[in-house]
Amino acid sequence: MIVPRSRLLFWVAAIVLPFALIGAVVPATAAVSLLFIGGLFLVAIADAVGARNSLAGIDVELPRVARMSKDRDAKLELHIRNDGQRQKNLRVALDWPREIKSDSEELEAILPSQCVRSRLVWPCKPLKRGRYILNSAFVETSSPLGLWSVRTTLPARSEIRVYPNLLTERRNLAALFLNRGLFGLHAHRQIGKGRDFEKLREYAAGDSYDEIHWKATARRGKPITKVFQIEKTQEVYVIVDASRLSARKMNQNAEGDSVLERFVTAALVLGLAAEQQGDLFGPLTFTDKVDRFVRAKNGQSHYSACRDALYTLEQKIVTPDFDELCTFIRLRLRRRALLVFLTALDDPAIAENFVRNVELIRRQHLVLVNMLQPPDVAPLFSNSDVSGVDDLYQHLGGHLRWQHLRELQKNLQRGGVQFSLLSNERLSAELVSQYLNVKQRQLL
Repeated sequence: MIVPRSRLLFWVAAIVLPFALIGAVVPATAAVSLLFIGGLFLVAIADAVGARNSLAGIDVELPRVARMSKDRDAKLELHIRNDGQRQKNLRVALDWPREIKSDSEELEAILPSQCVRSRLVWPCKPLKRGRYILNSAFVETSSPLGLWSVRTTLPARSEIRVYPNLLTERRNLAALFLNRGLFGLHAHRQIGKGRDFEKLREYAAGDSYDEIHWKATARRGKPITKVFQIEKTQEVYVIVDASRLSARKMNQNAEGDSVLERFVTAALVLGLAAEQQGDLFGPLTFTDKVDRFVRAKNGQSHYSACRDALYTLEQKIVTPDFDELCTFIRLRLRRRALLVFLTALDDPAIAENFVRNVELIRRQHLVLVNMLQPPDVAPLFSNSDVSGVDDLYQHLGGHLRWQHLRELQKNLQRGGVQFSLLSNERLSAELVSQYLNVKQRQLL
């Protein structure tokens, strides 16, 4: 595609308009005027013909996969191939999605002579987690005389993966790790004797009767005791609710993070903690069905697989189906595991459904249920900011919802299920604290 540049418009205004006006006013100068106008026309045509191959041998290459973090400055590298190895001035543009902010709509690049490949860095900032595709690059250069701009669209496919921003969460957790003495040379007292069988030995004074291996005692003719060791690896699953209640915003600002966004971030942070402790970690997401499930493992490649399973998770405006979820867990998870639910149970019907179905799994697994505390859900008189009758009724409604969640907590606690209301700012820290407490107390 060839379009006129401002230089051509300038010469048209400087030559065509004056000479056309002179030729019209003074007929004797018409031939001279046509000569100048025709000369400019021929020069413009010749420059346009010479510009046809100005972008020949130019190609733009983007990385096949570019990984970025939400709300953090990032850079996308472009490689421009110049097979002709001639110096060129280029303008490059990309079809950025609206979820990725770039201060520059286009960048200018000078391709040096005797150089086949040039590198261009494009700063950007992702605003939303997800997967985005760039399909093409738009390139423009000038004709030999600079009268025309030559534009073309080049195929340049790149997949941009925008992950949750874990940097702030990990900074908040640094003090938690240090205070508990889990790293370095700090002493750490383990509560309990462990559950994994290690070996058999002869009975010693003080051994409990429930530690005696009766079959080995019968075979050997003397008391034999079982010795247990602390579990080296435990399975930890984070179960993320992506149904309609997770689509709510954490505050009144429509641009704020949704509940699901906080769940995904907290799940990945808990995965990092489990990885550092040597445990097996896996995510499970559900709506009205089980959407994604990654079997618990460890290792850097497995954590990347878990991250890839969560970073494109989107909420669905459906009611969660705990019946199918708990049946799936009952059938697929044979080994006792720590199940950390991230869900919302402030809807009475959904809470009743959850209490009924959690009976399928609570005896086999250790279940922790966590929910973000909704705004204005608090005991009555806990907030003195009341300026009128409307505020009073609003606080009364928040108290009734809080009372319902307290009763739900007691019902679940009677069945051995821990239910917690967590604040938005402390969600990741509280989840990691719960996990470390389970490990220290050997509850699994």
